[in-house]
Amino acid sequence: MTGRQGHQRRYYLSDIPLEEARDRFHTALRQAGALEPRTAENVPLAQARGRVTAGPVWAVASSPHYDAAAMDGIAVRAADTTGATETAPVSLTVGGTAIGTAIGTVSDAETSNAAAGGGEPQAVWVNTGDPMPAGLDAVIMIENLHQVGDDHVSIMAPVAPWQHVRPLGEDIVATELVLPENHRLAAADLGACAAAGLSRVPVRRRPRVTIIPTGNELVPVGSELKPGDIIEFNSLMLSGLLEEWGAAPSVTPPVPDVFTAIRDAAIAALDSSDLVVINAGSSAGSEDYTALVVEELGQLLVHGVAIRPGHPVVLGVARDKPLVGIPGYPVSAMLTAELLLKPLIEQWLGQAGSSRRPVVHANITRKVVSPTGEDEFLRVKLGRVGEKMVATPVQRGAGVIMSLVRADGMVRIPRFSEGLDAGSDVDVELLRPLSEVENTVVAIGSHDLTLDLMSSFLRRLPAGLSPPSVNLSSSHVGSLGGLIALRRGEAHLAGSHLLDEDTGEYNVSYIRRYLGDVPVALVNLVGRVQGLIVRPGNPMGIAALSDLLRRDISFVNRQRGSGTRVLLDYKLKELGASPQELRGYEREEYSHLAVAAAVNGGSADVGLGILSAARALGLDFIPLLNEQYDLVIPLVHYESDLLRPLLDLLANPEFRKAVNDLGGYDTTNMGRLQEKIG
Repeated sequence: MTGRQGHQRRYYLSDIPLEEARDRFHTALRQAGALEPRTAENVPLAQARGRVTAGPVWAVASSPHYDAAAMDGIAVRAADTTGATETAPVSLTVGGTAIGTAIGTVSDAETSNAAAGGGEPQAVWVNTGDPMPAGLDAVIMIENLHQVGDDHVSIMAPVAPWQHVRPLGEDIVATELVLPENHRLAAADLGACAAAGLSRVPVRRRPRVTIIPTGNELVPVGSELKPGDIIEFNSLMLSGLLEEWGAAPSVTPPVPDVFTAIRDAAIAALDSSDLVVINAGSSAGSEDYTALVVEELGQLLVHGVAIRPGHPVVLGVARDKPLVGIPGYPVSAMLTAELLLKPLIEQWLGQAGSSRRPVVHANITRKVVSPTGEDEFLRVKLGRVGEKMVATPVQRGAGVIMSLVRADGMVRIPRFSEGLDAGSDVDVELLRPLSEVENTVVAIGSHDLTLDLMSSFLRRLPAGLSPPSVNLSSSHVGSLGGLIALRRGEAHLAGSHLLDEDTGEYNVSYIRRYLGDVPVALVNLVGRVQGLIVRPGNPMGIAALSDLLRRDISFVNRQRGSGTRVLLDYKLKELGASPQELRGYEREEYSHLAVAAAVNGGSADVGLGILSAARALGLDFIPLLNEQYDLVIPLVHYESDLLRPLLDLLANPEFRKAVNDLGGYDTTNMGRLQEKIG
């Protein structure tokens, strides 16, 4: 059966603030006794890295467990070296076997005060780590000795008691505390435990989490896809997160959208798990059963939290265990797991609040409108431009998994704030190390596949060299948007291909108009071919730009301010046509690949774009004209060390070949300084 099984459709029971939802959830779990730290288990040291100690760890042996020589040389009684100087060296009788050969010799005259000989030796040869011979309390380094015959050495400076000796327990004393309870074990901790005589360590049992993917549309990774199929990859992401946090996740096979099937899967999982997560089916659709399952098996606490993305969250308790439903959209799934599952795992491991990410202050680069009544968690890219850290929003859709890949940080926009104004100060929770952010070139402007390729090549450069490798953060807002970002000091460079209708020249007049007195370098990146992207075989018989005026043709456009949009408007003007004559002119996409994807998916017959985008998706291409795509770089950045790797890359033959292989590019002038303006 695939229907609702007689159960009524479940609308949201609540839409409560995040903090209230957390409190309600944790209060119920505490009352059920489900918040106690997990029990202890003893594991071998080799399996303990990343685990959390379940109690204090005490040393059972000292380290070192004997008095040990800390240098190669001779062990002596410090009292026997008193009075030694360069002019009056002291000679000592030495026993054992000499080590090394780099010992100088001295003349008989220098040893006039040598011991008469006979009796026990005054010194013994030792290697680093050897036990100290009985009665001796210092070591003289071999570099400071001079050999006098086979059984005498001469020294020219005294040593203090215990000099160059590691006394018993110098590092660790038996019975002392090595590690406290609730400590996450790092590699050095394992070494310390071993040195303290331990072979095993008590750690908290990993919380067992079962993930139940639900949905009739789910297919395994690697499946041949047909319309309506969705690759089940959420469990990969969620399992990875849970492992990072210290849990032991397992994933069931996908369960269809059938109430009894989901309920039975949850019952089986509750028997063997500390936490059960039902992924998808948490909203209020006709096939969303998660809330009903939670209600039937236990106590439904929350259905709907005032956050975006991640609104349709289900929180409940069943059989004294948490039973949670998180949304199916990947960004929503990741965010709600971070906000609601991570604190629970940390609580069980005695790590509550221990993994808060660093926060930096930044300026948001453009206006963000946010829905009232919900906390929005906005993903951003970061970079330092001059003295200012800038945050550029990435695509916001709950289903846009690449926004998680591209994001450097997260900004929380509070409920009822209605968003952020451009230039606003924001606190950004870092998703990447600050060192990566500080070493990032921020490019805002026109999209081109060359920039994507450039980002990959820059990461190939070996770290630690001069110049060092850098990261490239590229945001696609169109050529005009890029120039405006430069004027505001929000980017290191902008990609631009703006055609002046009067002069036929690219970029220069726009730079003078929009950048004013900001001095810039205009550097050529590529020449490229713009044309019409159509489906394979060109089924609509499109041959020229004028065909876009046909009423049976649907078009997909680039966004306002992009160079491609400017070019289209210019060409329509030449034809004496109005933009409104194009069916689909108002539909906007923010990259050439997005235009190609719309054509490939059949929602548009044609789009204006570049050959490399058409080739990337196996589409046909009708070339129209050649254009110039430049990098506009303020001189203050053009002459900085940060941009040196990027500018050097433009002369790299391997990079140029890779660009040419994309198709539709001319790299003849790549890297050439066209002129300095301003």
